[in-house]
Amino acid sequence: MKDLIEALTIFQKYKDVRNPTHCEHDVLTIMAVGRDEVSAKDAKRLEKLGFIWSEEDDGAWISFKFGSA
Repeated sequence: MKDLIEALTIFQKYKDVRNPTHCEHDVLTIMAVGRDEVSAKDAKRLEKLGFIWSEEDDGAWISFKFGSA
């Protein structure tokens, strides 16, 4: 859970919205933060924490590590 909290804290630096996530088909999606909004350093850290940028559906940060089971 520590990795998830750290990742969400990084995303919160860029946007603090009420409903930032969506979870479906074992994928947790961060809806509010765009790829270009995140610094290169934070993007690398997010990748180590289990999040990657997906170009599908207009692009979003996704994680298979924290998706539903």
